[in-house]
Amino acid sequence: MSGTSVIFEKIALIGAGLIGSSIAHASRRAGLAAHIAAYIPRESTRARAAEAGFADSLHAELAPALAGADLVVLATPLGTFAELSLQAAPHLLPGAIVTDVGSVKGTVIRDVAPNIPSGVHFIPGHPVAGTEESGPDAGFAELFDGRWCILTPLPGTDKRALEKLKNFWPRCGSDVEVMDAKHHDLVLAITSHVPHLIAYNIVGTAADLETVTQSEVIKYSASGFRDFTRIAASDPTMWRDIFLNNRDAVLEMLGRFNEDLAALQRAVRWGDGDALFNLFTRTRAIRRSVVEAGQDTPEPNFGRVPRTTRSSDPS
Repeated sequence: MSGTSVIFEKIALIGAGLIGSSIAHASRRAGLAAHIAAYIPRESTRARAAEAGFADSLHAELAPALAGADLVVLATPLGTFAELSLQAAPHLLPGAIVTDVGSVKGTVIRDVAPNIPSGVHFIPGHPVAGTEESGPDAGFAELFDGRWCILTPLPGTDKRALEKLKNFWPRCGSDVEVMDAKHHDLVLAITSHVPHLIAYNIVGTAADLETVTQSEVIKYSASGFRDFTRIAASDPTMWRDIFLNNRDAVLEMLGRFNEDLAALQRAVRWGDGDALFNLFTRTRAIRRSVVEAGQDTPEPNFGRVPRTTRSSDPS
């Protein structure tokens, strides 16, 4: 490994599901660390991680995973952050950077920041990337390519530590944005959290309809419902914690969504074709803007390829 390309001597992943393992794959692809360690307490999950081969060392205990690590990444569900950061604190290397991959930043700062020792730099982060897959064998190096990583540093954050993370994420494939934690949580509520809540709800509603059997829901799934099921297949523990930790922003966005939905309901009821056409035209333009911004592709089936094809890509 080229010494000039290394940013961190040792990256310690606390948790190695889709995001954590993908960080390891991306770091290896770019030669960003001399050593990658992962703390995975469950034996069966460690076995899957060993087979995936993304880490140099796997640990059942937290202390040896953190020993000598100059970058520590919290990559477990949000509900575990407070306890894990408390357990990690005595083992953190002075001068190390602690970051996370959580989709909510306000409660992460609340739960983690008080546990970080003086001399260790806590910089919350959120790589805005993912699939419906989970687990240590779900990760792949390309997950962050062309996506965004949002950093929400606290006031007084060490500038050199922040620059290291701002250099790290582009070499994993991501663009970097720095913003206030409260603003992050509001933005993600409408772009990610509420859409997931709607997907979970509509798939549950379809499954519960007495006049439509489950087999019919599956058999006649058109593209719209099929894509809802893809979103609704996301990790239940992770999304439970997201909604519990971003409650205020999600409820605010749900309120605005319900107001707009009521207006749409009236348009359908009263046959207001102009209102429907204008809304659909405006939302179609937003879709085109997403594609033009490089956040999706116009290719058929959204450019998705079978998992077997993706796994054959070099990482």
